[in-house]
Amino acid sequence: MIDHTGIHVTDYAKAKTFYDAIFGAMGGGMLMEVPEQYTGGWKVVGYGREQPVFWLSEAKDAGPGRHTAFAARNRAEVDAFYAAAMAAGGKDNGGPGIRADYHPNYYAAFVIDPDGNNIEAVCHAPE
Repeated sequence: MIDHTGIHVTDYAKAKTFYDAIFGAMGGGMLMEVPEQYTGGWKVVGYGREQPVFWLSEAKDAGPGRHTAFAARNRAEVDAFYAAAMAAGGKDNGGPGIRADYHPNYYAAFVIDPDGNNIEAVCHAPE
């Protein structure tokens, strides 16, 4: 089980704009900002709906691209995630739709974030 996870970002302002948009589209947002005196001067923020589950940490190097999938409560949230991501500078990596190869109700969208990470929103509920 995963309680929380995070990624490094090289352009904090650009990444924050991107993640503010996609989390906002899915009913969440930035919930916590760690004071820089605890991070060695780096900016660190946590996103989620009720508690921080996804963390952005400012860094000189983001490292290799990673894949993270966010749980959407319904298909409309997947659609909203994709639209917000594209408007905030994301790159298309597979628009909203059923991925029947995974299972018949796997409705997802994929985007590439400003640091090259493959970010997904997925809903497993039928319709």
